Amino acid sequence: MRSDEKQLAPGRALLLPTAFALGLVVLGVLRPEPAITRAMVGAAGVLFTWAAALFVRARGAGRTLALSVVARKPHYVQSSAQLVLYAYWGYHVPSIRLFYSLIFAQLVFAFAFSSLLAWSRRNEFELGFGPLPIILSINLFLLFRPEWFHWQFAIIALGYLAKEFIRWDKGGRSTHIFNPSSFPLAVFSLVLILTGTTDTTLGIEIATTLFNPPHMHLLIFLVALPAMLLFGVTTMTLSAAVTTYLFGLAYFGVTGTYLFFDSYIPIAVFVGMTLLFTDPSTSPRTESGRVFFGVLYGMGTIAMFGVLRLVDAPTFYDKLLPVPILNMLIQILDRSVTTGPLRVLDLSKVGTALSASRRRLATVAMWVLLFAGIAAAGGVGDGHRGQWVPFWQTTCAEGSQRACDYLAVQQQNLCERGSGWSCNQLGILLVVQMGDEEEALGVWSYGCSLGFSAACDNAARLEVGSTTFASAGLAPSDLPIVLRGSKGPVREQDTAALYVLACERGWTSACGSSFVDPAP
Repeated sequence: MRSDEKQLAPGRALLLPTAFALGLVVLGVLRPEPAITRAMVGAAGVLFTWAAALFVRARGAGRTLALSVVARKPHYVQSSAQLVLYAYWGYHVPSIRLFYSLIFAQLVFAFAFSSLLAWSRRNEFELGFGPLPIILSINLFLLFRPEWFHWQFAIIALGYLAKEFIRWDKGGRSTHIFNPSSFPLAVFSLVLILTGTTDTTLGIEIATTLFNPPHMHLLIFLVALPAMLLFGVTTMTLSAAVTTYLFGLAYFGVTGTYLFFDSYIPIAVFVGMTLLFTDPSTSPRTESGRVFFGVLYGMGTIAMFGVLRLVDAPTFYDKLLPVPILNMLIQILDRSVTTGPLRVLDLSKVGTALSASRRRLATVAMWVLLFAGIAAAGGVGDGHRGQWVPFWQTTCAEGSQRACDYLAVQQQNLCERGSGWSCNQLGILLVVQMGDEEEALGVWSYGCSLGFSAACDNAARLEVGSTTFASAGLAPSDLPIVLRGSKGPVREQDTAALYVLACERGWTSACGSSFVDPAP
C-alpha cells in the first residue's frame, strides 16, 4: 500500500525528523536513569544538527523533498510476529516489560535517522513500517545496559548505513547486501568478543530468559508461519532446523552428551532461524539456494558455537555471526544450483503444476510435519533432559569430562541461587574430579550457611583431612531451585508434588512414597 507522493519544501519536510528527535528528548527526560537520559538527548542532538545542516544545504540547492507513506507487507507481517513474541515473553518475564519504552525510543530514533539519511542521499523518503522489524530484531539479541545505552543508537545507525552504502546488483536492480539488523549485530558481536565487554550488554540475560515462558518454541513456530506462507522463506528455516537437529543427534550418538547442553535447538538459535535470517531481500531467490542457505546457517551456528567455546567467549553470539557471511553468498548459491555444480539439485522443476501460493503452502505443510516430528522426539520444547542435573551427573560418572565441566557450571549456578544440595554436590565434584579443595571448602561453607547439614559435615571432614565425603538427597527448599532447569520459576507449591516432579526429571532418590526428607 502506497500513498500519493507529496512534494515538500525542505523546511516543511524536515519537520518530520525534527519531531521525532524532539520526541526522543522527551522520552530521555522522562527516564529515571541519568545515563539513558544522556544517551537519548545526545542522540537527539545529533539528529537536530543533521536536520539543520540538511535544511541549509537543501534550501541552498533549491531542492524539493518528497514524502510518501508506504506499508510494505514483509515489514508489517514480520513486525507483527515479533510484537506477539515480545508480548508473550513480557507476560511471563515481567522484567522484560521494563525495556519496552527503551525499544520505543529506538524506534523513534530509527524513523528520524532513516528519513534524514534518505533525504541526504536523494529527494524522496518512504515512511512505513520498515524500522519496526529492524529494531525488534536487534533487541531480541542485544541490548546495552543503561550506562552503555548510547551504543544502542550506534547499532541502529550502522544497520541503516550498511543498507544504504553496501549494495550490489541483484537481478538487474541495486539492493542492499546485508540484512540491516543482522549486520550491525554481527559487527558489534565481534567487537564485544574481542574487547571482552559482553557484560556491557544484556545479551546473555536475553538469551536465557527467552526460554523462560512455557512452549516458547511452539509460539515462535506459530508466529513465523504467516511470513512463510506469504514470502516463501520456509525452506530456509526448515533446512536450518533439520540440519541443527540432525547434527545434535549425531553429536549425542558419538559423545553421549548434548551439543547445546539443554536443547537440540536452543531457543535463541530457533529465533535466529525463524525471525532473523529470513529477510527475503537478503536471501537467495531460488528454492534450492534457500535450502543450502539454511543448511549453511545451521552448520555455521554449530561451528561458531564450537569456536566461541574454544576461545572461552560467550556462546550466545553463535547465531549472529554467520548471517552476514551468508548474505554475501546468496548470488553464488543461486548460480550454483541453476548453472553451476549443484544444478542437479535444482528444485525449480519440482511441483511446477502448482501455483506459487500452493507451492508455498505445500512447503509450509512439510515444515509443520517436520516440526511436529522434531518436537515429539524431544528436539524442541520444554522437556529436554539436558536442562536438569541428573543427566549430567550420570554422564560425568561414566567418564565424560565435558559432562563434568558442564555439571560444575550447573551446580554452581544452582548453589548461587540458594540450593544447599547443589552446593554440597558441587563441593564433592570439585574435590573428587578437579582436586580443588580450597574452592570446595568455600562452597561447602556456603551450603552450610543455607542450612544443608551434609555440606556442614563435608566441610568439617575436609578440614581434618578426610578423603570421604557424603552426598544427600534433595531438601524441600532445594526443589523449586533445581527443578527449574533452563526454564522459568517452578509454579508448583506442594512439596509432595515437587518430589514427584523431581523423580520424573531424573532424581531417583526422590522417587517412591517411602522417600524421607534428608534435611535437618
